[in-house]
Parts: sequence; structure tokens; C-alpha cells
Amino acid sequence: MTVGAVSVDRDQDRASGFVLTVDGTPQSYVDLADPTYLAFAYVRRLAHVVDLAAPPGRPLGVVHLGAGGLTLARYVAATRPGSRQRAVEVSEEVAAAVRASLPLGRGVRVPVQVADAREALTRLRPGSADLVVCDVFAGGRTPAHLTSAEMLGEVLRVLAPEGVVAANVADGPGLAFARAQVATYRSVFAHVVAMAEQAVWRGRRFGNLVVVASAAPLPAAELERRCSADPVPARTVAASGLGRFVAGAAVVTDETAVPSPVLPPDLFQGRRSRNLDG
Repeated sequence: MTVGAVSVDRDQDRASGFVLTVDGTPQSYVDLADPTYLAFAYVRRLAHVVDLAAPPGRPLGVVHLGAGGLTLARYVAATRPGSRQRAVEVSEEVAAAVRASLPLGRGVRVPVQVADAREALTRLRPGSADLVVCDVFAGGRTPAHLTSAEMLGEVLRVLAPEGVVAANVADGPGLAFARAQVATYRSVFAHVVAMAEQAVWRGRRFGNLVVVASAAPLPAAELERRCSADPVPARTVAASGLGRFVAGAAVVTDETAVPSPVLPPDLFQGRRSRNLDG
């Protein structure tokens, strides 16, 4: 099914798998038969955050900024039944395509609000979320106004005292954008951890860092154990290691914010959807 620049295509290698593509970029992978099947490497890292956000099976209050195919929301519903979830998606075309071609499982309810993520966030009650997931892209880039310390201040306001924010940060060689983002998270939250494939940390290719932050201590050691055991292993950096990583990077404000870097045009050529790290 195609709606404008949005398409939902079946995975030829997995009968129940579908890829949501936006403007030529694979945005989400959804397995309608198995919501715990996570094809994208960075989504598996986000799922580790979900798994460790509370004791197993305990429901969570989750806000998804960037709904996409609702891949992570489906995972939360499957592993933590009874969770209160809501999602915000700026694209009506994406929301419509997902409603039509990627229905949620029976009994699963995740309201999707078509709105700007930051505006929607300001309307949420203080302390109402256990987890906020930031995975917002428009035209393949995270909009500038969603990258600032002021934006993260709103996230902190919405989170419960021990709540966690997990963000997908895309960057390439040099990692200037990622360094600034991590510095910004560290300016707002007391505890920050970042996870990425070794080749991304070393600046060898464009990829995804998952940044996790909280006012409360984070399970960095367990995140490291799980990420290192993934099919696409990731290295976890925290504390003094992140301090060295962000050395010299300025905190991003509304006045200085810029969008995330443009995706390389050949980023997804030659890669099967289930091996994507983005």
C-alpha cells in the first residue's frame, strides 16, 4: 500500500513481516504475528530499556514521540500487558498507512495523536510517564526544535521521578551531532548512557546511537551485557566514558539547535531490512 511518499511492503523473507518506508527510507519493521520480533538493531536496544525500566511484566506508562509503525509500542503491549501508551506522529500519511496496513493486535490500544511532538509533550501531565521514547524523523532528519535542552526539560517534567527517556540519535563520521546531543542530555539528566555499534562509535559509518537518560541511576551494566549479546553487538558508554566523548561539545539550546545530519543517499543500498542499524 502506498500513500504519497509512504509505503508498507511485505518482507519477502518473512511472511508476517512488513517494512514501513517514508521518503525512500526504511522507517519501521513490523511483524504482525510476533510483536517481540525486532528487526532493526537500534530498536532492540530500545527494547532493552523497556525490559529494564521496571520488574518483568509490570505495566508502564509510555509516551512514544514518533509513532512510525508502532513497533516498540507493540513490544511493550506484548511484554508488559496493561501498559498505558500513547504515541505522537507528525505525519497524517504515516498514521493512515499504519492504521490501514499494520493493525494492532486484538486488545491492544495505543492512541496515536497527529501533532508536533514537542507541542503534544507540553500538554501532558507532570510525572505521568515512566518512559518517553524519542524517535522522531521528518524527511530523514530529527527536527531542530526536538534536540534542545529546553525540549529535554519538557521530557523531564513529564517523567515520573524514576522515569527514563530513550532517544534514537542518528549521526555519521565525526559524531558532532551525537556529541552535542549527549552533552545536552547530560546537562538536564543526572544519569546518561549511550549505546551504539562499534563502527558507529569509531566514526566509520553513519548509524544510530541510543541515548538513555534519567534523574535516577540507570542499569548500565545490564544494558551493556544485553547489547553485547545482540545479533548486532553494541558498546555501552556511561559516566566518565561519556564525559570524554562529549569533551568540548556545547549544550544545544533552542537558539543553537540544528536538525540531525542528512542521511547518506546510499545508506540502505545492499542491506536487507532485518540487518539495518537504523
